[in-house]
Amino acid sequence: MPKLTVHDAKGKKVGTYTIEPTDLAPRISKQLLHDAVVMYQANKRQGSHQTKTRAAVSGSTKKMYRQKGTGNARAGSRRSGIRRGGGHIHAIRNRDYSYSLPRKALQLAARMAIASKVRDDELTLIDKLEFDAPKTKDMVGILQHLGCHGESLLIATAGNLPNVYKSARNIQNVSISPAAELNALNVLSSRRLLITPEALDQIKERASSSSKGASSSSDSGSGSSDKVASSGAGS
Repeated sequence: MPKLTVHDAKGKKVGTYTIEPTDLAPRISKQLLHDAVVMYQANKRQGSHQTKTRAAVSGSTKKMYRQKGTGNARAGSRRSGIRRGGGHIHAIRNRDYSYSLPRKALQLAARMAIASKVRDDELTLIDKLEFDAPKTKDMVGILQHLGCHGESLLIATAGNLPNVYKSARNIQNVSISPAAELNALNVLSSRRLLITPEALDQIKERASSSSKGASSSSDSGSGSSDKVASSGAGS
């Protein structure tokens, strides 16, 4: 099994962490990752775009000139969509772009995204990440020691750590999130993932409990189908 190096705040090796991508997800589905990312991006859209129809623009409804005898094409309202200043023929209206995928599918997509970081060697482990007070300079120093400075980075912690969040929020291309709130979009949007072993343990634990739940439900489903088949054969 591959072993990831665990670093300290100075970038020195202090241990190893054994993990397989299959510990997080049985496989990596590009289609599921794509569907999850598109859903998160769609849910971020405001949908406040709007253009005016011929009923909404200002202008007289009086016929512009008589129907015949002028040599011009017949014309009615100045608000017509074919005239300058008129309304849009196919006007854009406000709409809600949001939709949702099944909760278990989104949870699996998040684990697949983290597994892809493990597979592609884009995950960095730090033994602990804590500050007594917010200090952006100290956070920048840690990222430089770990070789994560200057590229898009997502920092994942085991829980809500206000001092760590305040130390990282002003650094360009760096975002921070608790492990419980990771999703496919924020994981894949960053080039690297910086995470603590404690947070990675939480993700592995959720993955194992999810796989156990899926296997138990499949076992119960197969048992019920056997009963139905036996009763049918007996009758």
